[in-house]
Amino acid sequence: MDRVSFGVLGCASIARRKMLPALVSHPRAHVVAVASRTADKAARFASEFGCDAVTGYERLLERPDIDAVYVPLPVGLRTEWITKALTAGKHVLAEKPLTVTAATARELVTLSRTQGLLLMESFMFLHHSAHRAVQDLVDAGRIGELRSFSATFTIPPLPKDDIRHRPDLGGGALLDLGAYTVRAAQLHCGTDLVPKGTVLVTDPDTGADVSGAALLSAGPVVAHLSFGMVHPYRCAYRLTGSTGTLTLERAFTPPPTWQPVLRAESQDRSEEIRLPADDHFANTVTAFTTAVLAGDGFTAHGDRIVRQAELLEGVRLAAAAVPAASRAA
Repeated sequence: MDRVSFGVLGCASIARRKMLPALVSHPRAHVVAVASRTADKAARFASEFGCDAVTGYERLLERPDIDAVYVPLPVGLRTEWITKALTAGKHVLAEKPLTVTAATARELVTLSRTQGLLLMESFMFLHHSAHRAVQDLVDAGRIGELRSFSATFTIPPLPKDDIRHRPDLGGGALLDLGAYTVRAAQLHCGTDLVPKGTVLVTDPDTGADVSGAALLSAGPVVAHLSFGMVHPYRCAYRLTGSTGTLTLERAFTPPPTWQPVLRAESQDRSEEIRLPADDHFANTVTAFTTAVLAGDGFTAHGDRIVRQAELLEGVRLAAAAVPAASRAA
């Protein structure tokens, strides 16, 4: 086998805008079919991407010509369909966060290992070369010893009917946006981070957390995280060391043509380093298909899924709840 045959469970916006184009254009991927609960939607997606239309997720999982599935379903539905996909013998690439609870994440990872299948959480930004460039400078001593990490991911207000206002389906700012900041903190501070305190601001009408902040630590290194969906757009992180700082803007959502600018500062020096453009969607497909075709690297992906879920749950458990301000105020 020199490429992986994919089915897509669901017609979410991110599938249409980002992941399906990456899958269709990748030399190691072959999109066989896309499934929806409604025939019309499946047909529209299939026509656009040159694959079969399937009505119903179960029918897609029954197909023997599919090796792996991409799951962009809402968080609250992912556990059911990831379980069914793994049980059907399919490798799984699922949108983030994989689950709502750490216990469920552990169960899914255990099932994937029992089945001998790859389960990968699609944090696409991790596969952008900019983050390797940041780490290379840290390793080279550019900012001295790492002291703290800060990350922000905020977006403007969403329509009231947006799924991210549905806590019953895994909505809310922590799981949707804070998850990126938690994962980035692990990337640069290690996996030994421990939540020390959190504030979650909740919309009293929907029950969804619409913004928040968290403090985590790994020994002497502290991570300050902020996230929300009632703000101006911002996604960036900063590493502060004993002798300088590194700041990366557009850290989590750079389009393939974006040339990231990394700002390096110290007491007597400031430099803007222009990094090459990179396509983290295509790179995610490369990482997934490489692992499937090699039959190797599955364990590390599972470990990362579990640790991410544990940290997100810890952040929520450490939270002090605050009601959102009245819109009339």
